[in-house]
Amino acid sequence: MTDHPVVPPGKPTSYSRVTLSRIMTAVDVNLYGTVHGGVLMKFVDDVAGAAAARHSGGTAVTASIDEIVFSEPVRVGDLVHAHAQVNWTGNTSMEVGVRVVGERWDSAEDEPVRVATAYLVFVGVDVGGAPRAVRPVLPETPEDERRFREAEIRRAHRLARRRAIQAHRAA
Repeated sequence: MTDHPVVPPGKPTSYSRVTLSRIMTAVDVNLYGTVHGGVLMKFVDDVAGAAAARHSGGTAVTASIDEIVFSEPVRVGDLVHAHAQVNWTGNTSMEVGVRVVGERWDSAEDEPVRVATAYLVFVGVDVGGAPRAVRPVLPETPEDERRFREAEIRRAHRLARRRAIQAHRAA
C-alpha cells in the first residue's frame, strides 16, 4: 500500500477570486505622507491568503513573495482595492497574483489607478502544519491561461535560482 495524497477535484480560476477594499488613513502613512509600503504588503498578503485558502479549501501559509512592484503612491483618503486569484497550482503549492488599484479621494470620477502588483506562493497545510495536497486550478479564459503559463515560468526561475544558490554554497 502506498501513501498517495488524495487530490481534491479541481476548481475554476474564478472560484479563488477575492477582493478586499479599504480606505487609507493617517495611521497608514510614512514620513513622506504616502501610505507605507509595509501597509500595502500586509494588505497584499491578506487578500492573497484569502484566495489561497478559498481555493485550497483550508489553511494555506505564505511561502514566498516572488515580487511586489509599487507603481503609484497611495495617499490618505484613497480607497484601495486588492484583487487576488490563484494563477497556478502544484501538488501542495499555489501561486497567487494580486493587483492593487486605488481610487483617489479627490478625483473619485477618474478611473482607478494601478498602484501595485505582486506574486506570492502559498502552501496548503494540514492541522499539524505539514504540507497537504491542493486541488488543481482550472483556467477558464485566455487571460487565465496566460497567467498560468507565466506562473510556470516564474516557478522554473525560483527553482533554478534555488539550485544555483545551493550549488554555490556546496562549492
